Amino acid sequence: MTKVSTRRRSGKKGKRGRDGKLRSSGRSVTREYTEALIVAGITALLIKTFVIQAFRIPSGSMEDTLLVGDFLLVNKFLYGASVPFTDTTLPAIRDPQSGDVIVFQYPEDPTKDYIKRCVAVAGETVEIRDKVVFVNGEIRPMPPEGKHISSGVYTRAQSPRDNWGPETVPPGHLFMMGDNRDNSTDSRFWGMLDTRLIRGQAFILYMSWEFQLGDPELTWTLDQPVGSAFSLLYIVAYDIVHAPWRVRWTRIGHLIE
Repeated sequence: MTKVSTRRRSGKKGKRGRDGKLRSSGRSVTREYTEALIVAGITALLIKTFVIQAFRIPSGSMEDTLLVGDFLLVNKFLYGASVPFTDTTLPAIRDPQSGDVIVFQYPEDPTKDYIKRCVAVAGETVEIRDKVVFVNGEIRPMPPEGKHISSGVYTRAQSPRDNWGPETVPPGHLFMMGDNRDNSTDSRFWGMLDTRLIRGQAFILYMSWEFQLGDPELTWTLDQPVGSAFSLLYIVAYDIVHAPWRVRWTRIGHLIE
């Protein structure tokens, strides 16, 4: 005769610990997901702070090397990333060099990020004569995709744009210029860049979007969460519909030189 167990099932599902007690599987799963999210968030923050950060080009000062709507990645550890809330920086792989395209905090307003090309480093003497750049008395060629958009030449009395210097770059500083030489606010106007303001070196484009006049802009206010959410959804839908002809597909993955 078959024996039937009279032990009642508890109805609880889960895992037993080393002490033999039943653990709630629901609580374990929640805890695992929470821990995973925390670890992912911390990892992303560390990568953004010390390794790589994404930026978007908002102006035409680096045309045609970089276009408005280019999204790029910046190498932050190459020059030694800054440790937040301190004056300490991590060891650098190398110092900035002439020709590097660098993202930095704007000296006159550190809350803004600028991107320019390093033209001269500490100890080098820079002079601009009728739009031609000289470093240590030798002509510094224009970047391959750099340009002038104006044929006119300003005198020193009119503007530092076309005639500037000579001036020697002091220790711990760089002389920066935009590749769009006639449409760039750079070291000719606000002086040498303190290397402590450097974010990192721009090295690759991961997206490029052709913005046009009339494109919707995100309207986000904390006191109107519903309207803000609809604004975000509308922009996402708008971008998806227009992506086939707005994305500059040939620029994706383009190395910045």
